[in-house]
Amino acid sequence: MQMLCHGELLCTVEISVGELLDRSEQSHPIIFPPKKEEDVSACPSLSMTLEQRLSDEKNIAVLCPLTTLTSRVTDALALRTDAGHRLLARYRRTQSRRDLDQSIKHFERASDLCLMDHPCRSAALFNLANVKFVSCQADGRYLDLDIPISLFQDALDLRPTDHPDRAITQLHLAIAMLSRFAKKGFQTDVDAAEELLSEVLDSCHANSHIHRAALLAIETSALHPAASIDVNGLVQESPAASMLPLLPGQLANQAERCLRRDDPHALDEVISLHYDALGYYNTMHTCRGQLLSNLSTMLITRFKRRGNAEDMDRAIALGREALTLHPVSHPDRSKTLNNLANQLSTRFDHRGNAEDLDQAIVLHREVLALRPVGHTHRSKSLNNLAVPLSTRFHHRGNPEDLDQAIALQREALTLFPIGHTLRSMSLNNLAVQLSTRFHHRGNAEDLDQAITLHREALALRPVGHTDRSMSLNNLANQLSTRFDHRGNAEDLDQAITLHREALTLRPVGHPDRSKSLNALANGLSTRFDHQCKAGDLDEAIALHKEALVVRPVGHADRSASLNTLANGFSTRFDHRGNAEDLDQAVALQREALALCPVGHTDRSMSLNNLAVRISTRFDHRGNPEDLDQAITLHREALALRPVGHTDRSSSLNNLAIQLSTRFDYRGDPEDLDEAVALQREALALCPVGHTDRSMSLGNLAVRLSIRFDHRGNAEDLDQAVALQREALALCPVGHTHRSKSLNNLANGLSTRFSHRGNAGDLDQAIALGREALTLCPVGHTNRALSLNNLAVQLSTRFVHQSNAEDLDQAIALHTESLALYPVGHPDRSMSLNNLAAQLSTRFDHQGNAEDLNESRENLCCALALLTQHDPRRLMIHRSLATVYLSFHCSGLTGTGGPDEDTDSLNTAMHHFKAAANFVPGSLLFRLRASLDWVRRADQHRHATELEAYGTSMQLMDAYMSATASVSSRHRAMQDFPRMLAVDAASCALRSGDVGRAVELLEQGRTIIWTQMTRLRTPLDTLQTRSDHAAALMKRFRDLSSLLDRPPASHAGGTPSVNGEAAATRYRRLVEDWNGVVEEIRKLRGFSRFLLPPMFADLQEVARGGPIIVLVASKSSCDAIIITHTQPPTSIQLPTDCKKLITLVLELREAIGKDASPKGNQTALIKALRKLWDDVVCPVVENLGGFARRGSRIWWCPTSLFNFLPLHAAGEYRENGKSLSQQYISSYTPSLTALMRARRRHDRSPSVLFAATGQNLPAGAPSTPDRVEPEPELVRSYDRRKVAFAAIGQNLPAGALSTLNCVEPELELVRSLLPPPPTVSFTKITSVDATKSRALCALQDNTWLHFACHGTQNFDDPFKSAFLMRDQPLLLLDITQMDLSRHEFAFLSACETAVGDFATPDEVIHLAAGLQFAGVESVVGTLWKVNDSTVQRLVEAFYKHLCRDGKMVSRRAAQALHQAIHSLARDKDMPLDQRIVFMHIGA
Repeated sequence: MQMLCHGELLCTVEISVGELLDRSEQSHPIIFPPKKEEDVSACPSLSMTLEQRLSDEKNIAVLCPLTTLTSRVTDALALRTDAGHRLLARYRRTQSRRDLDQSIKHFERASDLCLMDHPCRSAALFNLANVKFVSCQADGRYLDLDIPISLFQDALDLRPTDHPDRAITQLHLAIAMLSRFAKKGFQTDVDAAEELLSEVLDSCHANSHIHRAALLAIETSALHPAASIDVNGLVQESPAASMLPLLPGQLANQAERCLRRDDPHALDEVISLHYDALGYYNTMHTCRGQLLSNLSTMLITRFKRRGNAEDMDRAIALGREALTLHPVSHPDRSKTLNNLANQLSTRFDHRGNAEDLDQAIVLHREVLALRPVGHTHRSKSLNNLAVPLSTRFHHRGNPEDLDQAIALQREALTLFPIGHTLRSMSLNNLAVQLSTRFHHRGNAEDLDQAITLHREALALRPVGHTDRSMSLNNLANQLSTRFDHRGNAEDLDQAITLHREALTLRPVGHPDRSKSLNALANGLSTRFDHQCKAGDLDEAIALHKEALVVRPVGHADRSASLNTLANGFSTRFDHRGNAEDLDQAVALQREALALCPVGHTDRSMSLNNLAVRISTRFDHRGNPEDLDQAITLHREALALRPVGHTDRSSSLNNLAIQLSTRFDYRGDPEDLDEAVALQREALALCPVGHTDRSMSLGNLAVRLSIRFDHRGNAEDLDQAVALQREALALCPVGHTHRSKSLNNLANGLSTRFSHRGNAGDLDQAIALGREALTLCPVGHTNRALSLNNLAVQLSTRFVHQSNAEDLDQAIALHTESLALYPVGHPDRSMSLNNLAAQLSTRFDHQGNAEDLNESRENLCCALALLTQHDPRRLMIHRSLATVYLSFHCSGLTGTGGPDEDTDSLNTAMHHFKAAANFVPGSLLFRLRASLDWVRRADQHRHATELEAYGTSMQLMDAYMSATASVSSRHRAMQDFPRMLAVDAASCALRSGDVGRAVELLEQGRTIIWTQMTRLRTPLDTLQTRSDHAAALMKRFRDLSSLLDRPPASHAGGTPSVNGEAAATRYRRLVEDWNGVVEEIRKLRGFSRFLLPPMFADLQEVARGGPIIVLVASKSSCDAIIITHTQPPTSIQLPTDCKKLITLVLELREAIGKDASPKGNQTALIKALRKLWDDVVCPVVENLGGFARRGSRIWWCPTSLFNFLPLHAAGEYRENGKSLSQQYISSYTPSLTALMRARRRHDRSPSVLFAATGQNLPAGAPSTPDRVEPEPELVRSYDRRKVAFAAIGQNLPAGALSTLNCVEPELELVRSLLPPPPTVSFTKITSVDATKSRALCALQDNTWLHFACHGTQNFDDPFKSAFLMRDQPLLLLDITQMDLSRHEFAFLSACETAVGDFATPDEVIHLAAGLQFAGVESVVGTLWKVNDSTVQRLVEAFYKHLCRDGKMVSRRAAQALHQAIHSLARDKDMPLDQRIVFMHIGA
């Protein structure tokens, strides 16, 4: 096989001789495919002809000499050819003329070696022609083109039709001829070239490099006249025989052509050629920087056309490399800096990385510095720097950036004086920046100046000017903006006129026609919004439809047109209510989203748009799936906008709004908390100075206000007001958003007034509302909202100041607002409700029946407009209930007086009930509605009163369970009626249902304790049921354990979002826990698991003796006696709440008064006598048939009775009666608490033994239900030790004096207890008695004795405490402990059994806390106790308790009773000290 030169190894081919012969006969060349790293390259081929000869000696003799001769010639030919190619290659790199001349000489010598009949002559001629052609290009000697053309022609003549290199020769010959035509204009050259190129196209495969080069040559020759034909561009497309890269200038020309047309194939090929050239021109080559810069430009262009992020990153990397090759003082540095800066700006636009934008600005600044005043390109650099500064302003809000951008544009404009061709462009750029500043600062001068500049730009672009349509559009947009802010209809009409003219200048086929169609459509839509001309909206939709047709499937802007058309349909739906419009809008948005698949740069925006449409559909149809889908779409959009993305704050806000909406509809507090957290994050992304900070402040404030409305946390409200004040400060007079900010702050102040009553807040709210209304003149889009807000504030002031003018003005404002909400408007129902409320109020004060009738009519219409799941129905139901009550009370129905109009009353109660039971509404709103129902049903003694009470307490329990900490539950309890449970019981008593009264008391009292103890409910019986039951038990225990943990305390600097996250987690756990409880209730025998107990269950607790429940309600005071075997007995007591309050106050004043040894404490005795006469004596008189004298009874006081020493009641005269003479008194916070104490006692072996060893006083009733222990348990008790801890602290932290009796008291206790091994005694005192040591002692010992200071915190009763050496041992700490095996606690401290006056039925004090934590029996104190009393009572108590050497906790009540009796003989001890101790528990 003959080779012209040594060549390059392309690949290794293995092929059999037979196959070679077959290929030769069939003329099938062997094709060498491109190498993997090449995007586009030539595909060389190898063709050969093989002959099969006989192997005889004759033939061998003939071939040998020829082979020898050929070998010598070929070696010389190869050497010359290789040398020529190497020199030509080096010339291409170095542009050294000497290399080119030497290359020509080598190729000439190679040609001389190939005689006329030499098989390689055509190749030698081709190589020589090629190098001669390059020489002509290098020297510009196009007149010498005759030589290479002649050589190419000779080579072609030697390459017949079937020659594999004929096509490449034809291509080069054609290009040379076209080059000569460009200089000499010979038509024969063009004709010959076209014929040659046509033959190339016919003979070459369509995918071959030669075929594409021929196409390009034909195209170029057709596009360019003879005088301007791009010879270099043609040559670079045709690969020379040597396959060397093209010159940088040739590549640059080709690149420019690619930028002017959208030919994806050509762009790919130019990029590939640039890569090939980079591989050839090394780092030191002077042209490498140019190649890098041009390739970077090509890649960023491809990115913009196709969206492949790799192209963008690669472009920037190449741009950086190019910049390193263009150091300071390099002539191309400014151009390279500019290109790199533009590319970084592009990447910022798509990814939002702030570093890219900052770096782009730095680079543009350097470019500007390299183009000082007088530089021809300074104006361009001024503009280029202004653009990213403006962009940075939009994303960070630094006003200096915007001001600097405007200053740069102003300077650029000065460089384009009147008459300059580019002045109109500069006018436009400055106008855009001024418009931006107007939008963010509201300075009307900026907007007016922008319009003036646009008008001047338009005047410089008269009819026929290519940019007139753009100027028309720009001026129209600014006029529309001015209309939005000033409401001048002339501006809007002129804008529409300008858009119409712009559209006429962009006929069918114009590339910007779709933009003009959309712009005109938007203007018409705006005019429709303000003038409600149906023709405008219909025309707008028609224009949007035409724009969509102009952007068919595959068009880059189709998704944008789909979105604008969807907006039009959505608007028409809002005004006409045609469901097809809304469905079509959703369908269009779905199609738009489909055009933005995962990875598309606009996907997040499309997700957001679809979410908005679906959310609108939810608002009008109430399908919860739509709302959930909208939230899902917003979540996906947010995920595509990670931290650092420019639009993240917008996505955070959108998701927060939808979550808030779902909260309004479903009442899930988790949604609201997440919305608040998202708004906080959005605000963090808008720091001080950011353009969107005021909006973000307002959004967060709105969410916090909503949460305040539902939870009543004052911190939320104060923070909301503070945020609104900051937002208003960012919207000075003239700012476009000032009216909105004024309204928001006014609403916040009005809300705060409603909860705190500061008249200054309300007056300021009204003043702000009036200013906001003046900023929303007739025609303004926000006028209805401002009217409504001001009306609400005026009506609030009327309620508090009774100025009739305020009410009349409020009604007039609401009426005007309603007129702006036509039928079909989503806010019409609420506007009807607001107007109805004020009409009803005016009726109440003026008695005009027309007002009440109109109010009812409006409310019925409002209810009809809302879907069945709309949470606002709850509000309408409450309003209707109020109106029907007014009808009932006024007798306007014509059925007679109020007592006869039962229909209106029944209808009112129906609406109250509907509101309370409306599940989509929030728990707080439902609870408030139920309390209204209770109040009104009680007021009118309606048959639904008892049902209303039951519903209220059920909702109260559900509402409180969603609050994490016990302290916050206590605070929340104070916002609701403190006598709800006792009033409910009183209602049941009036109806004769005593058992139901007891049930309601248990359901509505000690709610906080009940919720805590639920989490510690044992479920051991489920363990052996089934695997499913065992799994439920484990799940219940796990969730209960998590919920029972104290909430995490965050440091002062911890963002509140962490606390919100913790609250969200807690509510999620509550939801899961409720689900497990529901599953457990499905098990056989557990249907009432953790439900409020039935009376039959509660009655069981009276096995040990009668229980007296004292009920103090607003209507009556009653005692309920509960026994084990008989129905409960109700006794109405001869007292009332007013008298009880007086008695409680008298007792408090009498304690400690005249307490000296000679004092007789007459005031205390008088109070105790009254307590006996009015409360205790009537009970004792009815106990005779239920309890034997000397037996135990239990008091379960409610409300005010909690603060009375019932056990001390008596006549206190000689031979007078007293309770202590007849019964042993114990207390229990609730029946359920006593039930749990007894069940714990019955489960433990020690309690079983204690039951058998208890000595009852003579005449005490038997306990037939007591379980006799088996002998093994008795022996077990004999071996066990009682773990007893005595905890004393004589000098706690912060104390001013020492308790000298602490140490003697504890030693006294030790001496009175049975000795070891019966009792294991631990004493902790003095410096050892710290909080942590006390907690350990509490955990490790089942018998406890405290001797220390005790305090009752009335503001936060869970902070009541035993005072230790370092810090208080709080009641809150005790509640977190499991003391379920503990038997007894003696609290020798002050005020350990004093409740909280704000929430008396929650019974929150130290003694109750120990019992609820699990201690079976507790002795506490009602008020302060002195040292001498303690010493003597402790001695007497433990003597009686341990009289037989045994420790039995159930003796505690009897031991205390006997100890008090022993003290009664001591006349030196004041009466208040003798009765200070009380017993709680079993």
